[in-house]
Amino acid sequence: MTEMPLLRYEAIPEVKAKLAQGDAPHFIALPEPDMLSGLPLMTALSFRASSREFSATELSPITLGELLWATDGVNRPVTGGRTAPTPHALHEIDIYVTLPNGVYRYDAPAHRLVLKHTVDARNLTGYQDFVGTAPLDLVYVVRSGKLLDMPARQRDIFSAITAGAIVQNVYLYCASAGLATVVRGWINQRLLSEALMLNEDEIPILAQTVGLAVDAPNMQTI
Repeated sequence: MTEMPLLRYEAIPEVKAKLAQGDAPHFIALPEPDMLSGLPLMTALSFRASSREFSATELSPITLGELLWATDGVNRPVTGGRTAPTPHALHEIDIYVTLPNGVYRYDAPAHRLVLKHTVDARNLTGYQDFVGTAPLDLVYVVRSGKLLDMPARQRDIFSAITAGAIVQNVYLYCASAGLATVVRGWINQRLLSEALMLNEDEIPILAQTVGLAVDAPNMQTI
């Protein structure tokens, strides 16, 4: 029986965040999602896939708004419920968006981006060569301080479940909208935490690149 080769990850020299490109407003209001857009669920599932080739074309505000709402947006305004499950409604995972003009945190209740740091930190979201040129990289950060009332053995498990649900939401939205994406766990947590200006109880655990496929039409930029 042929054995599957294992990837060997080697340490890579440390890099620094790049200078931000363009203006970085403190808040970016996002358009509300169109609930009638996209492909049916079963069709989107049939297209779900990982891609490691991305166009540098910037995503439109409409696409960005729909993407972030799909990740962990508020889908039940009366209760504050989100599109991704979370233990005891703790919402322990923050979603950071690394763009050419800065690092932003997604404020789900207000459906907006909040500026955290005016640097281009895309190249610090992983070691793969495409992370620094794709239009955006999402970083999923666990706020461990919100889990202190939970038994220690459950904290990592439950936050991993929440992160996995968010990751799949992104995959399904991208499949439905004709975008490319890939989730990545090979990150330097220390460098990324510094670039995102995180506190000690905030831990980046995964990153996910999103963009147009290199051979896709420019429909997402309209």
